[in-house]
Amino acid sequence: MKSLQSIKLSSSYLIILVFVLLSQTHFAQNVELTYTTASKRWVKAKKFLQKTNENTSANIKIYADSLLQEVDGIGGAFNELGWEAINTLDADSGKDVINALFSKEGCNFSMCRIPIGASDYALSYYSHNDVPEDFVMRDFNIDRDRYILIPYLKAALKARPDLKIWASPWTPPAWMKVNEHYSLRAGDWNNRANGNRMDPGAQILSNATAFKMQDQYLKAYALYFSKFIQAYKKEGVDLFSIQPQNEIAYAPNWPSCTWRAEDFSIFIGDYLGPKLEEDGLDTEIWLGTINWSKPDYVRTILDNKKAAKYIKGVGFQWGGSNAIPAINKEYPDLKYMQTENKCGEGENDWTSFDRSWETLVHFFNNKAGSHMYWNMVLDETGKSAWGWPQNSMVVIDKQTKKVTYTDEFYLFKHLSHFVQPGDHYLKSSEGKNHLAFRLKDGRTLVLLNNPEDKKQNVNLELGTNTITVSVEAKSINTIIITK
Repeated sequence: MKSLQSIKLSSSYLIILVFVLLSQTHFAQNVELTYTTASKRWVKAKKFLQKTNENTSANIKIYADSLLQEVDGIGGAFNELGWEAINTLDADSGKDVINALFSKEGCNFSMCRIPIGASDYALSYYSHNDVPEDFVMRDFNIDRDRYILIPYLKAALKARPDLKIWASPWTPPAWMKVNEHYSLRAGDWNNRANGNRMDPGAQILSNATAFKMQDQYLKAYALYFSKFIQAYKKEGVDLFSIQPQNEIAYAPNWPSCTWRAEDFSIFIGDYLGPKLEEDGLDTEIWLGTINWSKPDYVRTILDNKKAAKYIKGVGFQWGGSNAIPAINKEYPDLKYMQTENKCGEGENDWTSFDRSWETLVHFFNNKAGSHMYWNMVLDETGKSAWGWPQNSMVVIDKQTKKVTYTDEFYLFKHLSHFVQPGDHYLKSSEGKNHLAFRLKDGRTLVLLNNPEDKKQNVNLELGTNTITVSVEAKSINTIIITK
C-alpha cells in the first residue's frame, strides 16, 4: 500500500503534467499556419508545431515592440487588356476573378494603380486630350475610360468599397512632347512585331526632357491632371494620389516620357502643386515612378524647396531599388512605395515568385509602406499591345475560358489577405526569407519563405517565447501568433 506522501507526490506530478499539456494545447490554438507550394494552394496546416531544439535549421527573432513603418496598402495595376480578358468570361466567372483579388476572402487588396491615358497594356495609344494646342483643355474627356477602366474599377470597388486608388501617366498628350509622339523610341522592341512607326529621327534616347518646357504647355499639363482628378471624382472614384510620370528615366517603344530632374522639379513646384491647391484638390502628389538607380535624381527634386513643399511620398519602380536605401534615410518624413514588381517574360512560374519575393523583402526593409504588383489579370498570351509577354496574377484563356491563379497570386494573397492599412512592419533579425508585421488587433504575422528543396524546422523567437514550425519544401507560409 502506497504511503500518503507518495500519493501526494504522484498527484503533484499529475497536476504538473496536466498543466503542461493544457498549456501546450492552448499555445497551439494560438498559432496558425497557412502555406502554398507550386502544387498545394492555400493549405491550412494542422500539424506544424515542433519541439524546439538546438538542431533547428533556422532562427528568426522578432522584436514585437519595435514598430517600423505603417502599411498603407498592397495591390496591383488596372489596365485595359486585363479588363478585356475578364470580359471574355461569363458574368459569374468574371465576378469570381474580381472577388479573388479584392474580397476579404481573396487577396483583400487595399490599394491599386490606374494609368492616366495609355500604358503599354492599353489596347492602343490615347490620351485624355488629343487636340493639339488645346491649352484650356476644352476637349479634355475620360470617355474611353468610362467604357473600359472605370467599369473595371467599379467592379473592384463593389468587392472592396474602401480600395485606395492612385494614378500615373505613361506619357503626356503627344502634342505636349518635343517629338510629338506617344513613344520615345522607334520600331519594334527586341525584334517583336508590334512596334510603332515613329520616324527614327524623332527618337529621344538621352534621358533629356521630352516635354515642351514652355509656360503654356506646363500650365496646360497641370490643368490636365486637375481635370482628370475631378472627372474621376464625378464618376465615384476618388484618387488619393498621383505620381506625375511613370518610369521617368526610360525611353521605350511604347508610351513614355523622360524628364530631367531639374525640369520635373519646375513642373511640380511651379505648376502642378499650385494648380491642385488652387482647385481645392486634396489628392496627394508623390514623386514617381522612379526607375533611376542612383539617388541623386531624387535628391535633386526633393532638395528643391518649391517642389518638396507638395511631395508627400516617393514611388520607386523596381529599377529604382538601388536608390531607396539612401533616400529613405535622408528623407525620413516621407512615405515610400514600391510601384511595380519585375514583370517577367510570361513564364508565370516559381522563378517569378522568387523575383517578387526578393522585391518585397528589399522594399519593406527600406521603409516602403505600400507595394504594387504590375498586371493583375492578362490573357493566355500575356502580351502587351507592343508584343511583350509578361506575368500576371491571374491568367485567363480567352478561348477555353480557363482561369489560372499563378504562384505570384498566392504570394501576394499570403501577405495582403491579412496585412491591411494601419498595420505595421516589425523589426526582426536580418534575413532574406522572412517579413514580420504587427496587425492592428495585436497579433503578430510572420511571412516565411522556404526556398529549399526540403522541409525546414524554423525557430521563431517572439519576446520570451520561442516556437518551432515545420514548413514545406519550396513554400510560402503565413504564420499568425496570438498572445
